[in-house]
Amino acid sequence: MASPLLLPLAVSLGDPAGVGPEVVAKCWDGRRALGLPPFVAVGDPRSLTQVWDGDIAVIDDPRHAADAFAHGLPLLAVPAAGSSVPGCPTMAGAHCSLDSLELAVGLARSGSVAAVVTGPVSKQQLYAIGFTHPGQTEFVAERCGVSPGNVAMMLAGPTLRTVPVTTHLPLREVADRLTPGLIEARARATLRGLQRNFGLAEPRLAVAGFNPHAGEGGALGREEIEVIQPAIETLQAEGWQVSGPYPADTMFHAAARARYDAALCMYHDQALIPLKALHFEEGVNLTLGLPIVRTSPDHGTAFDIAGEDRADPRAMAAAMRMAADCAAHRAANSPVPGL
Repeated sequence: MASPLLLPLAVSLGDPAGVGPEVVAKCWDGRRALGLPPFVAVGDPRSLTQVWDGDIAVIDDPRHAADAFAHGLPLLAVPAAGSSVPGCPTMAGAHCSLDSLELAVGLARSGSVAAVVTGPVSKQQLYAIGFTHPGQTEFVAERCGVSPGNVAMMLAGPTLRTVPVTTHLPLREVADRLTPGLIEARARATLRGLQRNFGLAEPRLAVAGFNPHAGEGGALGREEIEVIQPAIETLQAEGWQVSGPYPADTMFHAAARARYDAALCMYHDQALIPLKALHFEEGVNLTLGLPIVRTSPDHGTAFDIAGEDRADPRAMAAAMRMAADCAAHRAANSPVPGL
């Protein structure tokens, strides 16, 4: 098995009717200015030609991607069954996006590529074809043989990393889902992910409270006292550098961010609002707890602007750079690349 440093990234194009093909093509156009390593796109060739007139190098083996990269965008073709129009999602396109994702993950699991970067998909379209996972993260975890409870979604930008303990839940259900065990599992995935993917030997984790003012000593809620603090104490007893719970409204200014390597947040918006406020165009979604490196840009399919040459490639470029950096850290610290 070759070192991940010598292998390309596999980049699934996502839904062929979304902005994924456009931003991947723009990344290849700007590969030098954006500082990108060689990558191979995985998806429907027509989704690229409909939005881009650049050179495409169709290959059948990712080992050929590095040689082709200087002359054209390397592509492992996964043709959609029907025609695709930018901005007009179809069930055939959803099947194509899922097939492309599965191929990219399989390449990473086999050691044929250094990492996977996933383009945006439409959950609505995937659900319509029988997709039963909450999202791409859970699908990738299953294909890697990892329980969804043992992975975590990290949102990362240049100056902030956040991890939500709960993700796509109605806010009224979050308090009932929070348990010390769940918080501990997400925290351990985060801490180990910081070690494996970012090379931080002794990572620092700050834990947010759930209620305003972190519960104000129980006056505004007891989740901090009965659920969050016990989890923190367990993690501290294991030797991890974990602190909190902190009021969420004081955790994300510059001085506070300097005191931790990642913030563990109790629910979706608590984690995503500060990340997107600071790094809207550069946010990366990194899945922790997998035997492979998987990142994605922190934006959706944007069907409303697909095909209009308006999509910004910076988040996709950031996802590629982070995937390459994480693969390099893993290779440097593991006797068997990817493990």
